[in-house]
Amino acid sequence: MKFLVMALGNIGPEYADTRHNIGFMVADYLAQKNDARFELGRHAFVTEIKHKGKTFVLVKPTTYMNLSGKAAVHYLTSLKIPKENMVVVTDDLALPYGKLRLKGKGSAGGHNGLKSIQESIGSDEYARLRFGVDANFSKGRQVDYVLNPFTADEQIDLSTHIERAAEAILSFGTIGLERTMNVVNTK
Repeated sequence: MKFLVMALGNIGPEYADTRHNIGFMVADYLAQKNDARFELGRHAFVTEIKHKGKTFVLVKPTTYMNLSGKAAVHYLTSLKIPKENMVVVTDDLALPYGKLRLKGKGSAGGHNGLKSIQESIGSDEYARLRFGVDANFSKGRQVDYVLNPFTADEQIDLSTHIERAAEAILSFGTIGLERTMNVVNTK
C-alpha cells in the first residue's frame, strides 16, 4: 500500500530554513532517517521510504507553494494513489509554535499551497498535517514572517517538533487517520 506525503515549501537556498518550508524539513527528516535520497522528478523532488510494510512517497514540489497542486495531482494520478492516502504537511499561522493538528478535510484556511491542491484535485477531502508556526508579526508583515527562519529560541526544540510530525505521518499510514488524529490532536 502506498501513501503520498506532499511536503509543502519553496525551492531555493533563500527559503531553506524558513517557517513556510516546514513541510520540506519534515520530509528531509524522514528521508535522512531512512537513508533515502531525493531525486528530481516531474514537478518535484521525490523519494520513497518503507515503514511497517507500507511505502511512503515523499514529494517536495519544485513549483513553489502557490502551484503545489500540480505535483499533487501528478503523483496521485501517475502512482494511482487514492486521495485518502495523501497527507499534506504545511505550516499554520493559526496554531502556536510546534503544535500539530491533523485533519481529514477542511478549508485551505488562506494557505495558498492548500488552495492550489484543493483546486487541482477538486476536493478538500484529504489529510493535512498542520505545523504551528505562530503569528508573531505585525499587521501586513505575514509574508516576511513566514519567509524568515525560526528564531534562536524556536530552533532549540525544532528538531523535536519535526520528529513528532514525522511520527504522525508514519502513524497515518499504519494505523489510519482517525486513530492518529486522536493521538496528534490531543497533545
